[in-house]
This record gives sequence, structure tokens and C-alpha cells, in this order.
Amino acid sequence: MAKRTGSDWRHLWSLAIQKAIGSHLPGRWDVIGPFAQTTPSRLVIAPQDIRTADPTVATDIYAGLFTFAGHSVDVGGNSPFLIEPPSREWARALHGFSWLRHLRASESALSRSNARALVDEWIRLGPKLPPEAWEDTVAARRLLSWLSQSPLILEGCDHAFYQRFLKAVGRHVHHLRCALARSSDGLPRMRVVMALTAAAAAISDQPGFARWITRTLDREITQQILADGGHISRHPGVILELLVDLLPIRQALSVRGITPSQTLGEAIDRMMPMVRFFRHGDGTFGLFNGMGTTPTDLVATVLAYDDSRGTAPGNARHSGYQRLEAGSAVVLMDTGLPPPLRHARDAHAGCLSFEFSDRTNRIIVNCGMPGSGRAVWRDLARTTAAHSTLVVEDTSSARILPAEGIGATLGPLLYHGPRAVDVHRQESAEQISVVADHDGYAAKFGVVHERTVVLGADGRIVMGRDRLIPTARGARDKAAFAVRFHLHPTVRATRSQGGGNVLLVCEDRSAWRFAAEGADAEVEESVFLVGSHGMRRSAQIVLYGRISGETEISWRLEKEADRVRTRKRPVEDQPEDESPLLI
Repeated sequence: MAKRTGSDWRHLWSLAIQKAIGSHLPGRWDVIGPFAQTTPSRLVIAPQDIRTADPTVATDIYAGLFTFAGHSVDVGGNSPFLIEPPSREWARALHGFSWLRHLRASESALSRSNARALVDEWIRLGPKLPPEAWEDTVAARRLLSWLSQSPLILEGCDHAFYQRFLKAVGRHVHHLRCALARSSDGLPRMRVVMALTAAAAAISDQPGFARWITRTLDREITQQILADGGHISRHPGVILELLVDLLPIRQALSVRGITPSQTLGEAIDRMMPMVRFFRHGDGTFGLFNGMGTTPTDLVATVLAYDDSRGTAPGNARHSGYQRLEAGSAVVLMDTGLPPPLRHARDAHAGCLSFEFSDRTNRIIVNCGMPGSGRAVWRDLARTTAAHSTLVVEDTSSARILPAEGIGATLGPLLYHGPRAVDVHRQESAEQISVVADHDGYAAKFGVVHERTVVLGADGRIVMGRDRLIPTARGARDKAAFAVRFHLHPTVRATRSQGGGNVLLVCEDRSAWRFAAEGADAEVEESVFLVGSHGMRRSAQIVLYGRISGETEISWRLEKEADRVRTRKRPVEDQPEDESPLLI
């Protein structure tokens, strides 16, 4: 059983005070660490950039077309660094310089000169650039990009540019060392530390700096990477973001003759299986706790470094997730507490939500986190109603800090959620089952939500039961609840005559039958918030009821056909008494 104690409000005020004070304090030597000189004498190696690259993007950049964060901007011969950006996210991507890898991939003299000219322009403009350019995580990404793409930037350059570049690298190292004293916990601080570690590997004659920053990296890894390889934020995508930088850093340290620590090596070994853990059959990650569109190219790249080639683990109890896999079916279930407040900026109120896929078909999903620039939708995505689980009186099982007051200082942290989650898993030759409960509704409604999910050994049956169990002080009778099952946009739902069940037809024309006991299955509109083409309309199955003592609803998903022959009209346009023909 996972439990949390203490007052959320006391912790929130403590965090706010720490952040307010820390933002005005100069960096301490023990935090900043040693660095013998402002300007490095030379670069020794270039850490590898293992992100995929597209040489056609280099043509766009040379033509003055910069496409980031869903926006394309033609700078029309002007400096891209001085134009009004269409969004803060676009500006961050521009100033992060990750796009240099596309220029390198084109392998042309034109790309090399273009890259060097853009970097030189940025260096000359540095002090005049907007605040986004010097945000800690943006500066960290830029330093990593410059170091990894230094062969592209420096090939054939003159001595004057080489010195300007080295000076700029030294300035970034100084900036990021100071940033450690104020950077936010979690991924933002890890990004800063990883950039500094890459710099320590690339810069010559800095043994003291290298020793200090590798110890700092070990400390952050120990604090952030859990025993099962998950991240303390419980965000599945953070694992990818870390591995895609940690793998080259480990290699760079080895090349420099700096033995990577056991802490770093073991963390990578633990994280690799978790990449497989969160994958559905189509290669995308489960939509939990801030996960949006899966960068499938990064997944493939990272998994190429996995020597074990093993199967995904089933029980990630430290991260708070369960994976049930049988036949071609996969069930992912959130069975964890909200992350610590310091790491809860992207966390969702989705305890006991689950996702279900069969082969490459995503069937039951959570709504997911939309892309940048959709603040209203991002807030809604974090509510319990945006997840495939039970909701009482349209109230989330955890709260999100509002933007005003203390929230203006700390950001939209998730707080006041479940304080205890009890999980039991059993496996046999016939089935895999998980029984879990949480107390997120105990204080307000006097009930504990218990969910049972069972996956048959052949992967063709998923059975579930949702119970609302009164606490010692008694349940709030007649309170309304809804059990939601959000469907992927590619799934077509047809409600049977009388409302007893729902036929689900997947993109490959396989069919599943959903049935429930204790409530009629309603089919309503929903929205799928992730995807390369933005948000899409979808459907959801909803079971409605009211609390009356101990309340229970059972449901079942059974594969009815591997392929259906549809009638002439689309499934979504069929009347209730007309179904696809099963074959």
C-alpha cells in the first residue's frame, strides 16, 4: 500500500517561500561547483546526438522557413532571432537549436555555412535576445545542441569564430552553474545537470569540474529515478527525454576516460524496460500524467540501445502502474499516488484509470495532454473526467492549483489527491488480475473507489468491476457517479437496441462487445486531445449511477470477431438496431 501523510497546504506554502527566496539568492559555490576559467581552451569531443534528423528540413531553414510547435514562420530574409515569435513554445524551440541536427544530416557545405552563420548571429545578439532565450532549460538544450553539433558548426571556421564559440560555451556553462541554485526540481534541473555533464566531457582541462558535475548528476538520478526505472513525476515521456541525452553522455564520458558511475549505468538499465512497459501495440505510450503525442522515432532510437531485448515488466509498483498483457492485448492501469508536490506540475487526477489496446488498435484511452498553447484544454485534460475511470459528482479525485494566488508562484501543481492506494496483483494460467483502491473521494463523499481489472489468458476478454465502499463515517447516499470509457477516434461505437451493450469496431475491422451490469451503457461525445493533427472528436461509453450504501457496477469487453463486414453506411450513422455483420 502506498500512503501519503502531512498537509498539502503546509507543503505548498513551504515550496512557495523557498522558490521566492531562492530566486533572489546568488548561486552558492557548493551548488555552482568549480570551473577554472570562463573560456575553455578547446573542445575535445562532441557528444553524440541520437535524435532522428530530416535533411529536407535543412532546405526549409536555408530558405528562411522555421517550423516549430505547430507554427511555420517565413522570416523573409530577417533574423529569426529578432522577429516576433508566434508563441513562446516556438521561441523556445528556435533558441534551443535542436534543429541543427537537420542541417548536419544534409551533409552539405551550404548547410555547414548556414549553421555557422546562424550560431554566430545568435552569439552576437545574445544580450539583446528575449527572456525565453535564456530560460534555464532552453539554455541547457542550446548548450547540448551546440556541443553535439560542433563538428558541423566548426568545420572550416576561422580562428576568430572558434574563439567566439568557445567564449559562448563558457558563458553558457557559467549561466547553467548559477541556474542550479534556482532551477525547479525534477526534469528542469536534470536538463541543466545533463548539459553541464556533456560540457564537462567536451571541454579540455577541467578535471575538477568533471568530478563535481558527475557527482551532481548521480545525486539527481538518485532523487528522480525510481527503483523500477520510472521518473518521480510519473510522466511516462520523461523517461524518453532523459534516455535520449543520458545515453550519449555515458558514451562521451567513457571516450574521455571518465568512468561512468555505477549510479548512471544502473539507472539507464532500469529505465530501458520502462520504455517497453508504457508501449501499446501500435508503439505509442499510455496517456497518463502529462503524456501527449508519442515521439515514436525516439522510442525506436532508444530501444536500439537496449541490449536485453526483453519483455516489458508487468508490475511497476514504485512508479504506480500496472501492465496486463496476454495474447495481442495490453492493459495499462494507473495505480499510484500523485507525485510529490515538487514534481506534480504535469500530473493528472487519473488514479485507477486504464487504457486497453489489441494489436495495433487503441480502444480504451485517456484523453491525453494536448500540445502547447491550449491552456484551457490542458487544464481539462488533467481532470478525472478526462480519464477512463469512475468520477463522483463530476469532481476530480485530486485538485489543481489555480493560476492566481500561490498558484502564480508555483504553477498548476496537482494537490489534495488520494493519500492511500492499495494494489493487489495476481497471475495464473487462466488470467491476470489487478485489484486496487484509492481514497480520493473519502473526505468529501465518504467512499473509497475500488477497481478490479481482469485480462483473460488469450487476451480476448477484459472484465472489470467498480465498487464504491463507504468509509467508517458513511457514504453520501444519492451522490451521482459516472464510469467513463473514452474511445480512440478510430473506434466506431454502435449502441445495441435497448442499451444493453455497445459494439466497438476497430480500424482493422476487428470487433469487441462492451456490456455492463448495474447500469445501461450510454454512448456520448468525447475528445481525443493528442495526435499529429491536433485534437479529434471521439466517443465515450458512460455508465451512470447513484451511491446507495456499497455500490457496484460490473463491465466486460469481449472480442467478438477478428474481422467484420460492414454495411454500406458508416457505422456511426447506423440506427441503434443495425450492427455490422460479424464474420
